[in-house]
This record gives sequence, C-alpha cells and structure tokens, in this order.
Amino acid sequence: MTTPTRPNRPRRTATVTHVRRLTDELVRISFHCPDLIGADLPHTDHYVKFIFGGEDQPRPVTRTYTFRRINTRTGLFDVDFVTHGSAGLAGPWAQRAKTGDILTFQGPGGAWRPAEDYGHFVFVGDESAAPAIAAGVEKLPAGATADVYVEIADAGSTFEMPEPEGVRLHWVPRNGATHGTKLSAAVRSAGIPHQRTSWFVHGVAEMLKELRRFLFLDSGVPREDVSISGYWRIGMTEDQWQESKREFNAELEAAEAG
Repeated sequence: MTTPTRPNRPRRTATVTHVRRLTDELVRISFHCPDLIGADLPHTDHYVKFIFGGEDQPRPVTRTYTFRRINTRTGLFDVDFVTHGSAGLAGPWAQRAKTGDILTFQGPGGAWRPAEDYGHFVFVGDESAAPAIAAGVEKLPAGATADVYVEIADAGSTFEMPEPEGVRLHWVPRNGATHGTKLSAAVRSAGIPHQRTSWFVHGVAEMLKELRRFLFLDSGVPREDVSISGYWRIGMTEDQWQESKREFNAELEAAEAG
C-alpha cells in the first residue's frame, strides 16, 4: 500500500505585530505576511505549520496552528497559542514573543467551512480547536443556528468567542479531569438535534473514540455530516502524534465496522 504524499506547501515568513494574553494559558499573537495578500482562503479551518529550530534543517521541527483570523487584503493574521510553562517549543516561544520577531511557516492548508445546505451546526473542541470553531461560527450561513461546546481548564479560563444570534455557547470546564472526558459527556448528554446537522468535532484524540461511537454507532449520524479529527494526543509530541495518527484512526474505523 502506498502512503499518500503530503502537499509540498511553500515556506513563508511572518512578522509579529502584536502580542496579547487572553488567559493564563492562552496567548494571541498577530502576524503580518505580505505573501498572503490576495490568497484564496475559502475555509474556516486554515492552518499553518510554524517551523522551529532554523529553516535550513533537512527535517524541520514544525507545530501546527489554526488561524483565528486572516485578512487576505492586508496579510494580517491572528494565532492563539496554548502555553504550558516551559515545556515544548511553540508555547515557550509564544510566551517570549515580542513585536518584530520573525517566524517561518509552511501553508496555509485547510479543508472545511460551514456548508450552505445545513440549518444547524454543532461545534465541539478544546482550546486547540477554539480558533477554527470561532472562525466557523463567524461564517455560518444566513439563518443557521449552532451549539458550541468548548472545553476549558476551569470556569475562570473563558476567552473571547463569537456568540451571534442563534448560537448557544456552552463552556465545559475540565476542573482537573482528563482532557476530553467532560466534553464528550456534555455532547452525549445534549443528544442529537432534530434537524439535519453538520458536526465539527476536533481537539484531543482521546475524546474521538467516545464521540465517534456516540455519533456513528449509537445515533446513526451520516459520516458525510461530520468533520472529526484529533489535533493532538495526551503524552505525545506533535511529531509522535502525526506519525501514529493514521494507525489510530484506522483502529477506530475497524472497531466501528466490527
């Protein structure tokens, strides 16, 4: 079996224009990249892979982040970084970032946006998926409604999220629980909407098994109505997760088929 090749996205550079801390563990950094002026970016989950450790490495170390906002007229975009002390690469960089800093990235990529033929949407994710969720909410079709479930550390860790008319925002505090467990429970408890619904479910990989079972096996939701993927996995670096993600997804699909 041949492994599909990944797109060879060009490398670009972006300059930090502003840094703002949203919560104790969330930093929003604004960038400017002239190469993005005039780009065709139709999706709401557009992401880039920031390169750390030097752009001339044969195998660069990358970390993937989704745009919170992107303005293709000006080349300005915002990215929210989840920080966890001194661990990792991107988080510590974001905590030290200042105006004028330059970061190299590859992309953007992207694949999803709210489709016009749905009247209701359900968005589910943790802090890592919040930027894509927020961008999706801001691009809902006219008259569409939505339920938005966002898992956060605790009740004091909320941040800016769009909540236009017809959108119900549900914060789900972890309060020390394993990532994804309370989020999965909240979505299951709410049940399946009566109308045809588009689902956007992204975040920690550990919640996927439970929510795939709930959606596909227990509730019979058509797979074409669901965008579901793990952005990260507990105890793994991004490199480790990306290397094992295909096998992880295959195991889930095999279990569901059985």
